[in-house]
Amino acid sequence: MPAIRHLYFHIPFCPKLCPYCCFYVEVGAKNKTRGFLDALLREVEVAARGHELKPTTIFFGGGTPSALLADQLAYLFDGLRARLDLSALEEFTLEANPATIRADKARVLREGGVTRLSLGVQSWDDALLKTLGRVHTAAQAEKTVGILRDAGFDNLSIDLMFSVPGQTAEQWRATLDKTIALQPEHVSSYCLTYEEDTEYFRKLTGGQFKQDDEHDAQLFETTMDVLASAGFAQYEISNYARPGRESQHNRAYWLGADYLGFGPSAFSTVGTDRWENVRDTAEYTRRVMAGENLVGFTEHLSPDTRRGEIAAFAMRTSEGLSAADLAPWEKSVAHFLAIGLLIEEAGRVRLTQRGKLLADAVAAAFV
Repeated sequence: MPAIRHLYFHIPFCPKLCPYCCFYVEVGAKNKTRGFLDALLREVEVAARGHELKPTTIFFGGGTPSALLADQLAYLFDGLRARLDLSALEEFTLEANPATIRADKARVLREGGVTRLSLGVQSWDDALLKTLGRVHTAAQAEKTVGILRDAGFDNLSIDLMFSVPGQTAEQWRATLDKTIALQPEHVSSYCLTYEEDTEYFRKLTGGQFKQDDEHDAQLFETTMDVLASAGFAQYEISNYARPGRESQHNRAYWLGADYLGFGPSAFSTVGTDRWENVRDTAEYTRRVMAGENLVGFTEHLSPDTRRGEIAAFAMRTSEGLSAADLAPWEKSVAHFLAIGLLIEEAGRVRLTQRGKLLADAVAAAFV
């Protein structure tokens, strides 16, 4: 069995539930933390019996992984080093909220092997941060960037969100300019989406918020133009990087690599099998320690379905796909080429600038 090279860890704890968030999170669950960490390490032990785990990338997402205390993070990192062969590890990313980083925690992250921080800034406008329900201020976020640089981190991603209710084009441009001035190695920029079972979705359906596709497209085009002018390559629809600073972990997802997820609600995909751990921290912890099945959802993908998924994700990247790989969707590809959403160059097909604005519609043709 081939080695699993990509591992994801879901840390569900958050200081506050953001009104737009649809991920599985828990607020105010400090009494569960040590038991959860022990369960997470036990899950790794069990997985290592059935798979060769030799990661080249590790990604801690959530939730808010940086909400763990410094000693809890050290305990977790020590436990992973004792259970995993990390000799091939090239990238170790951890998502962080600016309000949860202090100098002592930054040192623990660095000493624990983290090489890349994904900093959830979202906006440099305090009024918009309040709208988003964030627990940090713009000043805190800027200070956090300095703390991480002082700790020796040379690979920072600043994560941003546009089309926030009430956000103007001028506010978005100011956020992009401020981000560029701080010289991160990577920027992730996402259009706000209204997901079911969120406060924002309820406000949308209740008429308090409204969507404006033309405004969304304007802000997206501004993002592409401004970041390109600043030297960032758009290597995926929502992701921009300095040369050599692309997220290796996310690229592995997009290109169809196998990966294992650990923690409540974490997904795994190996070959054509996909499963999700149970979405409840207490139940997850109980099942792990009792040696019970953790799976809350499972599906077996047909080879055609899996190929379609990989094609849909790969088409969102700057490399696109070879024309030969797109043969099963020949008619759809020909249509998109004809209307200017795709372009073929040197045997590869990728999105045009206009196609990037309609990337979801193009991807839907493959799945």
